[in-house]
Amino acid sequence: MNIRKATLDDVCAICNIYNYYIENTTISFETMPVSETEMKQRMNETISAGYSFYIGEIDSKIIGYYYTHRWNNRFAYKSTVEESIYLDKDEIGKGYGTQLFEHLLKHIDKKTTHVLIAGICIPNESSVRLHEKFGFKQISHMKEIGWKFDQWRDVGHWQLIFKH
Repeated sequence: MNIRKATLDDVCAICNIYNYYIENTTISFETMPVSETEMKQRMNETISAGYSFYIGEIDSKIIGYYYTHRWNNRFAYKSTVEESIYLDKDEIGKGYGTQLFEHLLKHIDKKTTHVLIAGICIPNESSVRLHEKFGFKQISHMKEIGWKFDQWRDVGHWQLIFKH
């Protein structure tokens, strides 16, 4: 898999991957598909703030992506970063999530990032396994925090602390 910085030309494929999760799963708590215009704005905000946005592709087909962003806007949290990884639904279980995660961890600025956070709708065993494979530890379990598909959903947070 080739991993490279995302560009605005990648927005259609990114939306296709992400909107599947919005419309069919509880992995994202969004409830309406994201337009290409909205995704371009999100990408621009992420990149202009100095965070990562990368895509993974095979034979020029985008099969997944990851991005990082500030976890909370309060100044004291400036060294805490949240990450998200999404794969094309047809590419799950082939090791691509691991490759994207390895790339993320290799390229994250550990001088300015002390904690990496992941929010995961529970249950989501594959995401939990992926994060724990890389040393993340569960730090929270919030009961019935979101409403999607006519049911209350739980969310957990996992964190990885970088030792300096």
